[in-house]
Amino acid sequence: MAAVWVLKGSLLVLFCLGSRLLHATDSTGQAEKGPPAPHRRFEYKYSFKGPHLVQADGSVPFWMHSGNAIPSADQIRITPSLKSQRGSVWTKNKSIFENWEIDVTFRVTGRGRIGADGLAVWFTEGQGLEGPVFGAADNWNGVGIFFDSFDNDAKKNNPAIVIVGNNGKLHYDHQNDGSTQALASCQRDFRNKPYPVRAKIIYYQKTLHVLINNGFTPDREDYEFCAKVEDMVLPSQGYFGISAATGGLADDHDVLSFLTFQLTEPGKVAPPPDTEIPEKDKEKYQEEFEHFQQELDKKKEEFQKGHPDVDGQIGDDFFESVSDRELRQIFEGQNRIHLEIKQLNRQLDMILDEQRRYVSTLSDEISKRGAGVPGQQGQVSLQGLDTVVKTQEEVLRQVGEVRNSMGETLRLVSGAQHPGPAGAIYETTQHFNDIKEHLHVVKRDIEHLVQRNMPSNEKPKCPELPPFPSCLSTTHFFVFVAIQTVLFIGYIMYRSQQEAAAKKFF
Repeated sequence: MAAVWVLKGSLLVLFCLGSRLLHATDSTGQAEKGPPAPHRRFEYKYSFKGPHLVQADGSVPFWMHSGNAIPSADQIRITPSLKSQRGSVWTKNKSIFENWEIDVTFRVTGRGRIGADGLAVWFTEGQGLEGPVFGAADNWNGVGIFFDSFDNDAKKNNPAIVIVGNNGKLHYDHQNDGSTQALASCQRDFRNKPYPVRAKIIYYQKTLHVLINNGFTPDREDYEFCAKVEDMVLPSQGYFGISAATGGLADDHDVLSFLTFQLTEPGKVAPPPDTEIPEKDKEKYQEEFEHFQQELDKKKEEFQKGHPDVDGQIGDDFFESVSDRELRQIFEGQNRIHLEIKQLNRQLDMILDEQRRYVSTLSDEISKRGAGVPGQQGQVSLQGLDTVVKTQEEVLRQVGEVRNSMGETLRLVSGAQHPGPAGAIYETTQHFNDIKEHLHVVKRDIEHLVQRNMPSNEKPKCPELPPFPSCLSTTHFFVFVAIQTVLFIGYIMYRSQQEAAAKKFF
């Protein structure tokens, strides 16, 4: 009898499982799918992301910052790690889409084990530029997602993420960390993480979801569920913002990116971008376009008056191509080099002529003195003059070599200015390499001539260092060290007392 009851129970279980499988399939025999995902469209006017985040005037495109916020090229520091700081960043224009998704990447870093006060992400009907609620205004109309890092109510439930909605009439309960007004919350530690923390906030079909990437891994899609609020009614148009504040304790609150997406339900067509432009902006842009069009027509008329031979549209051959411009710049550079080398060649010719006249004068003087001054004194003078003559001949030889080198360089430049049709690029490159080599030779020879002609007593010498004064005795040194040690210990004690007092205050 027991076996019969067991058999009946097994059949009943199989029947239940089969009925569930039948209900889980549709008429075509395929498993039912979940609701289709909404269409996402990136909204650049409500987003920011580095690099090149800040413009030349220090502003962020389509955003405005206030308080102690410091925009930079890669991020926006909402508040620095100083006491009693407040800062915020808000969009300049209201969003006109009903459903949205924002992806915020931020860092909260501090030296201590406990930080303060925290960071908040906003969607409100008005811009709360400054105020007591994490650096933004109180009595907001919208929703705030608070990343609260300080435990004001001493319940040891911080750091926490709290969702607080407001219709513009509630005051935020800061002493209780908003626990009496929270719609949903979760405890997550977002301070001093190895990677940036990411928060994904989705408002779709009157339901708010908050997902968190805790920053332990570099995986950007490693999100976990934090909180959910259903039947939440938000303003149809509002501003996005992010704010932060510090108190007796301080953290650096840095926002790396704020990306906003418009969500459209499946089957509905997203409004075109033109419908999102206000009428005032449309009129302004239309006036600017007409003004530019008039300026263009005026410039065309002036060009036609200055160029009557050009009829109708200007052809492509009227403008200079990129290759033509490069060739023109190369030839202009070669012409400048050619002129400089010619000038240097003329100067070398003048130096050579002067040296030749000087050598001929010395030779005549040697011959006169050798005939008129007999004896040992004459021999010494002749030896000195012979040395001078040899030196001048060596100078003449080196100047001649420099002149020949400059002539070769001039020839190469002249040849480079008239390249042939075949292998022109290779020949031009080779000419430039030869010019560079010859210019190095000329520079080295001229430096050698300068050093050769400079007298030994005029050669530059390194200045001698003055003797180091010995004005500190051993007794003075030890007294100074003792005073410095006492001052340092006193500063450490004063700093410890101040930090203890601040902790007691909070």
